[in-house]
Amino acid sequence: MIAPARMAAFRALRAVIQRSVALPDSLYSVRTDVPDRRDRALLNEIVTGTLRRLNALDYLIVHFADRPLLKLDPVVRDVLRISIYQLLHLDRVPPSAVVNDAVNITRTEGPNRAAGLTNAVLRALLRALPNLPLPEEPKESELAAVSEVQFSGWPAHLRQRALQFISISHSHPDWLVERWLTRYGYSATLAWTKFNNEPASLTLRANTLHTTSAALVSRFRENSIVAEPLRYGRDGLSIAAGKQFLPDLTSSRDFFVQAEASQLIPPLVQAGAGMTILDACAAPGGKTLALASAMANQGTLVAGDFSQARLNLLAHTVTRLGASVVKPVAHDLSRNAPFGAIFDRVLVDVPCSGLGTVQRDPDIRWRRKLNDIQRMADRQIKMLRVAATTVRSGGRLVYATCSGEPEENERVVENFLDSETKFHVEDLRTLDDTSHFGPILNEAGYLRTYPHLHRLDAFFAASFKRT
Repeated sequence: MIAPARMAAFRALRAVIQRSVALPDSLYSVRTDVPDRRDRALLNEIVTGTLRRLNALDYLIVHFADRPLLKLDPVVRDVLRISIYQLLHLDRVPPSAVVNDAVNITRTEGPNRAAGLTNAVLRALLRALPNLPLPEEPKESELAAVSEVQFSGWPAHLRQRALQFISISHSHPDWLVERWLTRYGYSATLAWTKFNNEPASLTLRANTLHTTSAALVSRFRENSIVAEPLRYGRDGLSIAAGKQFLPDLTSSRDFFVQAEASQLIPPLVQAGAGMTILDACAAPGGKTLALASAMANQGTLVAGDFSQARLNLLAHTVTRLGASVVKPVAHDLSRNAPFGAIFDRVLVDVPCSGLGTVQRDPDIRWRRKLNDIQRMADRQIKMLRVAATTVRSGGRLVYATCSGEPEENERVVENFLDSETKFHVEDLRTLDDTSHFGPILNEAGYLRTYPHLHRLDAFFAASFKRT
C-alpha cells in the first residue's frame, strides 16, 4: 500500500506544476486524503521541500536518467522529484519505503512500463551517495580576485559558473539569480537563496482586540508551546517549539498567522481610534485586523478587494477575530475607487510578483517570469494613482509590496511623484512607533527588508502625505 502522504504529495505537486495551482491551494485540495496530523506534516514537507529544491532535483534526474527532462513522462518526472527530495533531505524516511512507493505510484498513475525507469534512477542515485554531481561553488581564490568587481565585469567563465552554482545547487531561476548577482553581488545573492531554502518560521500576531502577546506567551507555556517575541513586530511571536500543541490555526480568535515582515506594514499607517481608513487591497485580512486593533474598533475601516471570493475570506477572518469596525467592499482599484477624497489613511498593499516571499511560497519562484515584474509594476502605479484620489487633504497614503524588485518599489514611487504634485514622501524614520525598526528603514526613508541582511522576507513600503 502506498503511504497516503506520498500519494497526496505527488498529486499536490502535479497540481502546482501542471495546472499552476498555488501551493496552499494544492495542499488544501488533498488534505482529506491524509487525515493523520503527522502524515499531513510529512505531506507539507515533501511538497514544499521539493519546490524549494526543484532545479537541483531536475539536474539530478537528467543525470541519472541520462535523458532530457522533457523526454521523461510527466508522471515519472514528478514521482522522481518528490522521491529524490525525500532520499536527500528527510533522513527519518527509510530509503526502501521511498523507492517502493515511487515505483507503485508510477504504476498507478503513469505508464506501467515506466516503473522500471523510476526504480533504476532512484537506485543509481542511492549508489552515488554522498557524491552527487551537482555544480560546485567557484574557488575561494577566484571569488577573492573579483571581490571588488561588479558581477558584469567578472570573466565570462566565472560569471557562468557562479550563476550555474547558485541557480542549480541552490535552486532558483537563472534569470532571477542573474538579476540579484548584478544588483547585490555574489555573497548577498548566495545568502538570499540559502535563506529562501530554509524552512520558514511559524510567526503569529496577537489579536490585541482580545489579548496581548505577553498573555499569549503565558498561555502557550501552560500548553508546552515555546513562543518568543519578534525582533521588529511588537505584537508578534515566533513559535520556537511545541507547534504540535497549537490549537487549530484557523479557529483561534486570539492570534493570526502572519509573517514578521508583513506585520511591519500596518504601524506605518499610524491608524487611530475614530479615523476613516481604507485598506484598499485587504484580503486575506492580517493587515486589516492590525489596523482595526490600532483603531480600537472605533471609526470606519473600509476593506476593499477585487473578488467576492477574497472578500468572503476576509469577512470570515475579521468576524472570527472580532474586528467589528471593518466594512468589506468589492472594487477593482486598477480601474477606479467608489469613494471620494474622504479617508484619513489609505493603505495600498498592492498585488505584486511576490518574489520577496519565496521562502514561504517556494512555488512563486517557478511561476514568475522576468516580464511579470514590469507588467505588475505598470498595474501597481495605476492602482496607486487611483488610491491617491481617496486621500483627504492632510491624509496619509502608504504603498507596500512583498517584493524586493526595484521596478515594483522605488521605480513606482518615482513614477507616482512625477505626476502627483499634491503628495510628498514622508521619511518613515520620523513617524511615531518606528524607532525600533532601525536598519529596516533605509536612508531614503523607506521600509526595505532583505533576507540576506535582516533575516526577513523582502518587503517594501513608502508613505506619502497629501498637502
